[in-house]
Amino acid sequence: MLFVSSGEVVLQRLGAQGEIVVLQRTREGFIAEASLQSARYHCDALVTRSGEFVSVPLAAVRQTLHSDSAFASRWIAMLNREVRRLRAQCERLSKKGVKERLLHLIETEGKNGQLALGSDLKSLAAELGVTHEALYRAVADLERASILARREGILRLL
Repeated sequence: MLFVSSGEVVLQRLGAQGEIVVLQRTREGFIAEASLQSARYHCDALVTRSGEFVSVPLAAVRQTLHSDSAFASRWIAMLNREVRRLRAQCERLSKKGVKERLLHLIETEGKNGQLALGSDLKSLAAELGVTHEALYRAVADLERASILARREGILRLL
């Protein structure tokens, strides 16, 4: 398991058609926390933006969860936040259009109508489950309609 202090790491695997499926994207926080009770993890971690990462020994976390109830409560709270984020992601992926998915992402994952891009739009397209070409077109359409502005790694609703 890793803790991301800065930078970006994605967990990804290959889909049935050989496409890349992004399961988790982390810019700050734990990644691969689901590995805590797994013998091996079912996907690969890929650093998409360099930064600072801390390797977290699973045995130490397991032991602390059993012996420190305050730590266990904080861990549960962190997992609750992750469940809420994943529910929003499921809702987003159920949306049909690329524009709808992108706007939903900015509204749910961004702050004050802004979403900081940890990497490029191609990586974001994989997270949205769309082709990068479709995402580029959607961003351009939203910019032309004065709904969205793209500046130096930030997407901002207007």
